[in-house]
Amino acid sequence: MSKETFDRGLEIRKSVLGAEFVEKSFAAADDFNMPMQELTTEYCWGAIWGREGLPRKTRSMLNLAMISALNRPHELKMHVKGALRNGVTKEEIREVLLQVAIYCGIPAGVDGFRIAREAFAEEAKAAE
Repeated sequence: MSKETFDRGLEIRKSVLGAEFVEKSFAAADDFNMPMQELTTEYCWGAIWGREGLPRKTRSMLNLAMISALNRPHELKMHVKGALRNGVTKEEIREVLLQVAIYCGIPAGVDGFRIAREAFAEEAKAAE
């Protein structure tokens, strides 16, 4: 594991998903799943999100579309919140999910909208 890439990934992951969420993920990890936390942090967040080729806002919008298409509701909710932190507006999230509905199917779009609304509500409540 590259410490430099891991450290960059940890900073980006905390910035996008929230430090509390990431710290809880590491605190809850055990011998079985700690390697997955490390892999995700180094390769996903450090090696890919850490690249200069796309801004974080664009990466967030791409993730919303792909995760919706893959039907990963837990990851989608987390990434909707991250997209908001990266400057993606609710209107832009709506447009991404409409695109998902057309290209991936209405059920994927419906689920995406439902999950996004849950994420919006949770973020609003946390801001109170």
